[in-house]
Parts: sequence; structure tokens; C-alpha cells
Amino acid sequence: MQRIPARRRYQDACGAAHGLDLVGDRWSLLVVRELMFGAKRFGEIRSSLPGISAKVLTERLEELQASSILIRRKLPPPASAQVYELTAWGYEIEPVFQTLGRWAARSPCHDPTLPLSPASLMLSFRTMLDREAAKGVNLRIGFRFGAETFLARIGDGEIVIVRGDIDSADVRFVGDPASVAAAVYGGAPLSEVPLRVEGNPALAERFVGLFALPAKAPAAAVDSDPDRVSRPD
Repeated sequence: MQRIPARRRYQDACGAAHGLDLVGDRWSLLVVRELMFGAKRFGEIRSSLPGISAKVLTERLEELQASSILIRRKLPPPASAQVYELTAWGYEIEPVFQTLGRWAARSPCHDPTLPLSPASLMLSFRTMLDREAAKGVNLRIGFRFGAETFLARIGDGEIVIVRGDIDSADVRFVGDPASVAAAVYGGAPLSEVPLRVEGNPALAERFVGLFALPAKAPAAAVDSDPDRVSRPD
């Protein structure tokens, strides 16, 4: 059995504690996030996480591989490049992202203007889809963010997103993830964000109206008595 480095262990039998043993280090969950839509090269992962150093990324990839969350494999010729890919068990973490993302979106401190990777935006769509609003809607939406492309299929109140060819899309959004997020979650008119919309504009508008962020949590009042400890009734 492979062992997690001792310095990372909480020495606690709780499943949540062991989960933090596995992915609780800084950057670990975000590395996993970047692999949720398939295998990537080292450089592709790093370009999606601009704040991470090559040394830290190498460490996190090695640790996640030792924990059986991802594997490293070599692409066949002519590529012959090393890529990292989640294991079947590694992909099972997506509901954790969805629950954590929905919970954190309610934070009064959340800053939506910070950088957003394509994988993060696509995961947000799988989390924030208003399934009632999507009932009866059948759409194929393509996204092109530089060299990365994704195809979202909406039908029967559900959404399926894959990385790959977008030629079959009814509508294509070409630009950057932050601009798409501004239209979908920020209410910015499509005509006012730096995006190119290819296809039927009405279908593009239909798509951006299918997602809803949860209501913000109330900001906690500041207690002027530092010695007072709040306890539930």
C-alpha cells in the first residue's frame, strides 16, 4: 500500500481528515480540477495555474500519483509526451468540487474578478445549472479558449461537457473564461463583453440564462468584546 508522506497526515481516522491528507495541501485540489476533463501535459497544467511554481507542481503531481488519484502515462507516437490523468477513483471527487463550489459561492468575501481557468468555468456549469430552467432545452454550446475547446450538451434538464471538437455546436463562444462568466453569472450583456458569438444569438442568450448562483450568506457581525465566545443555543 502506498503511503502519504507523514508530514501531511492528521493522524485522525475521520474520513474527512483522510480526505485532507490526500488533497489538503495547497494547490492539490486545483491540480485535480485541471484534470477533470481529461489528460494534460505538465506545461498545460501549469499554464492554467499561473501562481504555482514548477517545483511545487512537480511535488503535487508526485503526491497525487502516490495516493492513486492520478497516473502518469506516455502518449503514443508521434506525440510521445508525458501526460497526467485522473484515475477512475480520482474522477469521483467531482461532487466534492460541486458542493464546495456552491457553498463557497455564497461567501460574502468571494471575488469573482480573480483569474478563472477553462476547467473551472466548465465545472461551474455542471454545478450551477438551473435544472428547472433547463427542462425542455436542447442545446449544443461550444467554447474556444485559445487552444482549448469544450462542447456542452444540454438536454432533459442536464448538462454534459467534454473537451474536444465543437464543430457540431449550435452556438460557439470564443474568448476567455472570465468574459463568459461575466455574461453567465454577472449579468453582463453579451454585446458588452469581449466575446465572439458564432451562431444564433438567441440561443446564446438562452444558454446564459440557464445558470443561477446561490444567495450570499449574511456577513457576520463583528463582536466588540474579544473575550466573549459565541455558543449555539
